[in-house]
Amino acid sequence: MSACVPTRHNRTSRSSRPSRASGVKRPHSPPPPLGGRFRIAGADLSASITVFLLAVPMSLGLAVAMDAPLEAGLISAAIGGIVAGLLGGTPLQVSGPSAGLTVVTAELIQIYGWRTTCAITIGAGLLQILLGSLRAARSALAVSPAIVHGTLAGIGVAIALAQLHIVLGGSPQSSAVANALALPDQLGRVSPAAPLIGVLTITILILWTRIPGRIGRAVRRIPAALAAVVTATAMAAIVAPGIARVDLPSWRSHALPEMPHGPVLALATAVFTVMLVASLESLLAAVAVDKLSADRAAERTAARPGAGAMPAPTPAATSTGTPALALASSPPTPAASLALAHSTSTPAAPLALPARRSDLDRELRAQGIANTLSGLVGGLAVSGGAVRSSANVRAGATGRASTVLHGVWVLLATGLLVTVLEWIPLAALAALVMMVGIKMVSFAHIRNVHKHREFLVYGATITGVVVFGVLKGVAIGIAVAVAVALHRLARTRITISDQGGQHLVVVRGQLTFLAVPRLSRKLGQLPQGGNTVVELDGFFMDHAAYEAIQDWSTTQTAHGGRVVFTGRSGSRIAEPASAAHSCCRPWTPWRNHHCHDEPGRTPGADHGPGEPSTDARPDRADIGNASSTVSVGNIGNAITTGHIPGDHRASHDATHDTTSGAPGNVNAPGREPATAAPRLTGGNRLISGLSSFQRNTAPLVRDELARLAVEGQRPSQLFITCADSRLVTSMITASGPGDLFTVRNIGNLVPLPNAESGDHSVGAAIEYAVDVLKVESITVCGHSGCGAMQALLGAEPDQETPATSLWRWLRHGLPSLERMASRHHAWARISGRLPTDALEQLCLTNVVQQLDHLRAHESVARRLAEGTIRLHGMYFHVGEAQAYLLTEAASSGLELDEVFDRVDPGDAPGSGELERTDV
Repeated sequence: MSACVPTRHNRTSRSSRPSRASGVKRPHSPPPPLGGRFRIAGADLSASITVFLLAVPMSLGLAVAMDAPLEAGLISAAIGGIVAGLLGGTPLQVSGPSAGLTVVTAELIQIYGWRTTCAITIGAGLLQILLGSLRAARSALAVSPAIVHGTLAGIGVAIALAQLHIVLGGSPQSSAVANALALPDQLGRVSPAAPLIGVLTITILILWTRIPGRIGRAVRRIPAALAAVVTATAMAAIVAPGIARVDLPSWRSHALPEMPHGPVLALATAVFTVMLVASLESLLAAVAVDKLSADRAAERTAARPGAGAMPAPTPAATSTGTPALALASSPPTPAASLALAHSTSTPAAPLALPARRSDLDRELRAQGIANTLSGLVGGLAVSGGAVRSSANVRAGATGRASTVLHGVWVLLATGLLVTVLEWIPLAALAALVMMVGIKMVSFAHIRNVHKHREFLVYGATITGVVVFGVLKGVAIGIAVAVAVALHRLARTRITISDQGGQHLVVVRGQLTFLAVPRLSRKLGQLPQGGNTVVELDGFFMDHAAYEAIQDWSTTQTAHGGRVVFTGRSGSRIAEPASAAHSCCRPWTPWRNHHCHDEPGRTPGADHGPGEPSTDARPDRADIGNASSTVSVGNIGNAITTGHIPGDHRASHDATHDTTSGAPGNVNAPGREPATAAPRLTGGNRLISGLSSFQRNTAPLVRDELARLAVEGQRPSQLFITCADSRLVTSMITASGPGDLFTVRNIGNLVPLPNAESGDHSVGAAIEYAVDVLKVESITVCGHSGCGAMQALLGAEPDQETPATSLWRWLRHGLPSLERMASRHHAWARISGRLPTDALEQLCLTNVVQQLDHLRAHESVARRLAEGTIRLHGMYFHVGEAQAYLLTEAASSGLELDEVFDRVDPGDAPGSGELERTDV
């Protein structure tokens, strides 16, 4: 759970689910419905013209490559733009004739003819609509990326080989292998005109974006494809007037679909192949458009005055719906997020909102409708295109209006610009499509699959697609991927070495039943009753392997031997016996527990792997179960609201922190008490966690808690931090029961004592800690990826949105936003580097600002004047598991430079550092 607010909802309760009107949006979930009239922004109009100028030559070129009627390419471009643009789930994606289906469609036309191919396109579209309605789009992305990109790369190779024949003045063969074999003969009878036009087109396509200086910036406004085709057309008119050109037949002779004729199985296979390739191409393009639009929006936001040089949250890539204030840890990842309604307050400066993700199921349905209509009117198969879509985003499009308008322009061109289009030489279009095919073989994808050791799968898929066709190539790729996975799973290396009276057994790889015979043989070679260290270097052990090691360990122990199990680093694996099966440590978040109790096992037993040795002692990190829920702390566990979102209750890390320090547990009349029994959902996770605590941890801390129960709490520190579930205060401060008086809230905020709509809970906790408990220091701890800070960055409240409890609380963080934008304060930063982005900058600034708020509290100001209390600023980088402390002078407000220093493992307690206490 990566947000700073409760987001786990009860799946069986409709009331706990966010409404559509709230703006809450899961990753790849539907964008808000269209509201109001269709609006056309100036940026969308100019972007639509840019995409139109790119789409026309590409559509004609793909039709030439497929040996289809040329007007079919224009029809599919128009329908893809208008229909898929209006109905799709990716507003900035531009659909048109599918480059990935070039080889498949050419083969279908050769076998069945054009009219039956149109019927196959209709069937593929209907299948897409069905799969989109079944919400199967995200499942398509579960296929190995090596197979997906290998398929598209193989198609790209086949396209390039076929179009090279046209560039050389010939005609392509029926398959990629035939094209490769016929290439030497084609080179022997090449004519000069077509290669000249093709080379000119390719040269312009390559160099157009590399023209330097102001001239380059000016000409790059024109798409490279348009510039190449126009230049090649003009050159052909001068030097080769007799070259083969585009021939658009009369619309009266345009062929429409017919009932398919042929073997049913072959036709069904053709429908499935067209659906598969078109869907994969569209979905991959949608994901790429999400990332590209987010990057472009971040660049625009960073260029705004006051935004500095750092990227900020990105605006929504949608043309409809009211933007919502989103609370997410690291956008635009598909982490859990909460959308907040706008408040009536106005932040210091308008900032961009996090980008909405595409609705892949809606996109798949729209592609299916577009394919069905395109087939009905005699057009090519439609899919989302990465080339057209990236041009749309880079041209500044803000919504689906640019996509739809581009389709309108293409439709007008088919009727008004026929004479102009018939001047285009076929060699120029073939060169353009050949470059599209070459770009489908991405070296970035090759490096990526090689880094993940999946190049064998990638290479097998490419080879299969080129040699045998798309469907057989995909099947070959899947078979190789399965074989590689089984090989890795079964590959286990076991070595034994004698280290002076003690044997070291090193097991590299995963332990499955396939490795049990070899494992048993190796372990059987060890002398009984000896001392053995078993180093397990793997992340998986099945039941058969576990039983084999368990039986051997029991036998060794019975003969007086000693067995110690370690990980790769050499650290001992010491777990209670009952937790052996799950290999989870006592402080593992309870929501991740899958332990199954074994009757008859005692915590002190010394048995198999993952169990403690007799000299095991309780370690600080092993005390308690660190809750993975979002903790909200206040004095006395008081609940003052009538509704708690989801199933969450106000909770405390009772094992770690003295979160509720005041005497008594006060519950407001008529409210549900904080100790109410949890809902037994999710495999009784809470019950399992509590049971694990009673079994494993309670025996270790019972004496200490008994002493604290008698003597009362005397914490030395007040620790104010965020409610984010990733922050386990006891773990990162190496503290135990009674050490910290902890206050947790969303955004680690400290409201000013007399602030409008102030919060008495935080103020009461500060007074109690300072005046009653006499703490010696107060720490404000922020963290990376804070959802509350992300929400403040994306805040654009208006006067019409009602103020929610969450927004009323977050308004206490607006001074931090103002401080970051102010020219009168130095930027808070980490020693040795600048903040990575605007979010980290605000997280650091917020810590410094909340320290200023602390000094405004009367009790804190009095103790500071007496010199009996110290303030500390702390920042915890979650991804690095690294703590940073604000320098002592900056924490005291005496230094203008706000620098957070890294805390290293060897640092001893001293000036400017937290005092650490032992249990």
